[in-house]
Amino acid sequence: MGSIDLNLRPADRSRWDLVALGEIMLRLDPGETRVRVARHFQVWEGGGEYNVARGLRRCFGLRTAVCTAFADNDVGRLIEDFVLQGGVAMDYVLWRPFDGVGRSVRNGLNFTERGFGVRGAVGIPDRGHTASAQLKPGDFDWDRIFGDHGVRWLHTGGIFAALSATTADLVIEAVQAAKRHGVIVSYDLNYRPSLWKSIGGQSKAQEVNRRIAPFIDVMIGNEEDFTAALGFQVPGTDEHLLDLNVEAFQAMIETAAKAYPNFRVVATTLRAAKTATINDWGAVCWADGQFYHSKAYGNLEIFDRVGGGDSFASGLIYGLMTTGNPALAVDYGAAHGALAMTTPGDTSMATVKEVEALMKGGGARVQR
Repeated sequence: MGSIDLNLRPADRSRWDLVALGEIMLRLDPGETRVRVARHFQVWEGGGEYNVARGLRRCFGLRTAVCTAFADNDVGRLIEDFVLQGGVAMDYVLWRPFDGVGRSVRNGLNFTERGFGVRGAVGIPDRGHTASAQLKPGDFDWDRIFGDHGVRWLHTGGIFAALSATTADLVIEAVQAAKRHGVIVSYDLNYRPSLWKSIGGQSKAQEVNRRIAPFIDVMIGNEEDFTAALGFQVPGTDEHLLDLNVEAFQAMIETAAKAYPNFRVVATTLRAAKTATINDWGAVCWADGQFYHSKAYGNLEIFDRVGGGDSFASGLIYGLMTTGNPALAVDYGAAHGALAMTTPGDTSMATVKEVEALMKGGGARVQR
């Protein structure tokens, strides 16, 4: 199996293995019913970029922190409590004064239905005017964070970049600073039509993401993300994504890598949603001209699919950081994502031992 040298900063000269830049929302989950008829909700925290930092901390034991902002009220303090339980450091969290109503600043909410059978999962975000969406260049001292404190890896993504013009500019500022300090940067395209539709749609998404892409070492996204967010096409796909036209997909990845020679790794999940609760699942990554496919998980039973891609990203990053082996890394990612989708909430409840057992072919027998 091949290896890749990302020239990571030594761990003993770094305070953090990974820092995430993104928004964290309060997730309200109606359980087995629908939001429109719910009478009670289970509450979690979640955010595309944060979920990666939390997975790396709770499952894989790495040192992680988050750069974000909250309105300083009881909802913000509830999200803080979740983040603290997840073990992600809050050293760089900014607290914004709350006006008592939420006219100027608030915390984001995300109502999420899990889906079942023929009824797909649904996310209903309520995130206008949030503290995170108002973040802008200059809010974080990157030279202090990356240089003085020491960071090995920065993770951010297209969800945060889509929140406002200022968050997109902040992502640019962060990834440029990371490059100055020799920090590896990963970015999950995570295209969400609902976030872009009122500010220019796919054309605006491509404009923003093409500004960011030249600074990314590890680019993550599914095939729809690469098309919508960067403009690359995957022709001739079959009905089931695990039976994706491999040659066409690899040609798209190679085209992207030529367009952005700074990409050291490109990774994507492969999902075929037969029903909301039965998916085919797997992943593939490209590294230094070679393709590596994960173990395929056919007919995977899904309890809650939200966050599966983020758990894939954290497993992939863990594998790259600790082994430098893309084949192992993509297997870590696929196994971690599969396990994360067997439990409720956006974030992983798996352990590294469970991930490695699944990678080795472990089944669902009772553990005693």
